[in-house]
This record gives sequence, C-alpha cells and structure tokens, in this order.
Amino acid sequence: MKKVPLESRRQFLQYTALSGAFAGFSLPALSAQSDIDYRDILPESMTQAGAGFSNYGQPSPYENKIIRWISANPDTPGNGVSWSPLHELQGTITPNGLHFERHHNGVPDIDPATHTLLIDGLVDTPLSFTVEALKRYPQQSRICFIECGGNSNSSWRSRPVETAAGYTHGLVSNAEWTGVPVKYLLQEAGIKNNAKWAVAEAADGASLNVSIPLEKLLDDAILALYQNGERLRPENGYPLRLVLPGWEGIVNVKWLRQLRLTEVPVMSRDETAQYTDLMPDGTARQFSFEMATKSLITSPSHGMTLPDNPGVYQLTGLAWSGQGKISRVEVSADGGQSWVDAELQQPVLSKAFTRFSLPWQWQGQYAVLQSRATDETGYVQPSRDELFAKRGSHGFFHFNAIISWEVSEDGFIYHVYPD
Repeated sequence: MKKVPLESRRQFLQYTALSGAFAGFSLPALSAQSDIDYRDILPESMTQAGAGFSNYGQPSPYENKIIRWISANPDTPGNGVSWSPLHELQGTITPNGLHFERHHNGVPDIDPATHTLLIDGLVDTPLSFTVEALKRYPQQSRICFIECGGNSNSSWRSRPVETAAGYTHGLVSNAEWTGVPVKYLLQEAGIKNNAKWAVAEAADGASLNVSIPLEKLLDDAILALYQNGERLRPENGYPLRLVLPGWEGIVNVKWLRQLRLTEVPVMSRDETAQYTDLMPDGTARQFSFEMATKSLITSPSHGMTLPDNPGVYQLTGLAWSGQGKISRVEVSADGGQSWVDAELQQPVLSKAFTRFSLPWQWQGQYAVLQSRATDETGYVQPSRDELFAKRGSHGFFHFNAIISWEVSEDGFIYHVYPD
C-alpha cells in the first residue's frame, strides 16, 4: 500500500458553506423557440397509458442489479448466507427483500395455522401459544439492527477481499420489528427462582438451539410477527422469530418453537464450536452476545469510481452499536492521521443503524477513507492493529475494526489495510 500523504481538514467542507460549493449548478431550461412541437420531444412514458395495478408491489426492473449476493456451498445449498447490498441503499431501514440471511439447513415451510410456541422448563405452568393467540397480546415495535457474528470475517485474513462493501460487511441489516414482548409470556407462565437461562429452539431442519440469559428476555426481547409493517418473510423467520436488540444474529432465533427455562446454558454446537473467539492465550471467548460498535463508509466504497472531473462528493455510511446510541462518527481521508466529525442523520436510535455523511473535496489526490464510531458509553471503534492486539490474529467472528477504502489518483476505489 502506498504511503498516505498528510491531508488537510480543508478537504472536508463545512455544512454552513456547502451551498456555496454548489453555486453555479443549474437545471437546463426548455428552449424558448416557438416553432417546436412539444409532442415530438415528450418522453414515451407520456404518450401512452401506464401499467395497471398489482397485488404486491415489486422494484423497478431497472433496479434489478440491487440484490442480495448469495454465498453457499453447492453441496449444501441450505447452509450459507446472503449479503445485504448496503452500498446500494440509503437511509437506515433495510427493505425486507434485501435483509441479510443466514441459514443452517435451508428455509423451512411452516404453516402458521399449525405452528406453536412452547414455554416450559423452570416455569410454574408450561404454556403453548398458537400464532393467532399471540396476535391477541399487546404488541410493541422496535427499530434495531441484527448482525451476524460472522459479519466482516474476511477482514481477519492477511489480505483484504476486493468486493463491494455490502458483500463483505453486509451480514447486518436494520428493520422495524413488531411483536409481543417476551416478558409478558414468561410472567404468565411463572418463572421459578432457580431459572437463569432459556434455551431457544428453532423449527428448522437444523433444529438450531442456543442459550440466552433470562435477564435479556425480561428486558427488551420481542417475539416478532412483523417486519417493517408486514408479516415476516420466510427467510427471516416466518411465522415467528425472536428479536434481541443489539445482540448477535445467532441468538435472534428464527422459526421459534420453544423457550425452555434452565439453570445453566445448554452448551450447544452454535455456542461452543461456533460463534466463539479464540484468544491469544489459547482460551476461547464465549457468549459474546452484545455486538460491538462499528461503522462503514458505504459510498464511495470498493468497486465505485470517482468521475474524471474532481469536485465535491458526499461521503456517507452507517454506524451501529449493541451498547446503545451512536454519539459520534469521525471520518478521515488520510488513513487516520486526521479526523473530522460527520453529521449524524436524525433520529439517532439505540441499537439501530445511524446514517452519517460529510461532503468531501476530491481534487484527484490519493486518499484512504475511514470512519470511526463512538457510542454513548464512550467506547471507540478500534483500529485493525488495536483489535488484533487485544484479540489476536486467528479470529473468525465479531470483527469490528475500522474499515479502509483506498482512492487512487484516477478515481478507482479499493479495499485496503492501513500500514
């Protein structure tokens, strides 16, 4: 990687002066010639009737390249992931059809009329709920992100993967989830004094089951029935999923069929052999539920090209934290030698995506773009060196270090590791 020259803070424009930066830009005006027959210059869409109604809206065919990118083993196609195209999206809400996926044995076909949720174990009265019964309970909505523990895992490698931002770091999405607070049902069943954990099991072909501290279930956990206002999609847990705001994806169990209260964790495969972190001293970090603070510049990013004419570009991206609200995002154009505060799009919500942006003056110079997030607890997103110093270099899960995009003098953008 090339030596990064020291950049000036003047490359980042102040918002108060931004209007002047775009002075001189104007929209083209129609010709004033009187002999033009405007029927000859109308777009085709204005000369004929449009399409009729549809029962369910679909994206424009001109946007057919904005898709999830699937990464699965051809021999076991039901075990893999699909990445959310964060680099193609704006705002903070991920559309249902583009929300990332992680499946261990495919997407089950579950009839909601026969599906039930069982709450048993260390309870006073075991209870079983149909989906229709759950709909009768008071419901709450919560906007929050869900991030797979394996998101950005290629960044543990010695060389960066050269692919689009969302197809490297897009195992995270943000949505409005609506459903029944778990505490209502647990309180109805009656919790025995020795209950400390719950084992959540899915009704999928993998019989996925994981352990969850009871304290979290009594806090902000939701039995989600709806995503962004509509019933869950099958790939995201239909007809019922568990949503644990701010916690790693594996414990946000899809196709939920059982919550069994216990004294101790079950020590299943997905909390022992998987989703644990090998530490430098040879021990393993387990139950890393809370997703650490992270940010990502989504535009410009890898695969994009800045045009030949230098000028003002809007740097924009996403930040999130499992510990609460994002309080600050800083942006650097010189590989972290200097930083400038970005603007945070309102509202800033706890344990949810926060969109940040900052105008950048590019004059054809070499640059390395980075973002660094700080959450309301004061935790600062670490550099790659800081993360490796704490966690070692043999990780696979829970990567949250600063991500770097190199901008060459000809405007091409690459994924790099800083020196």
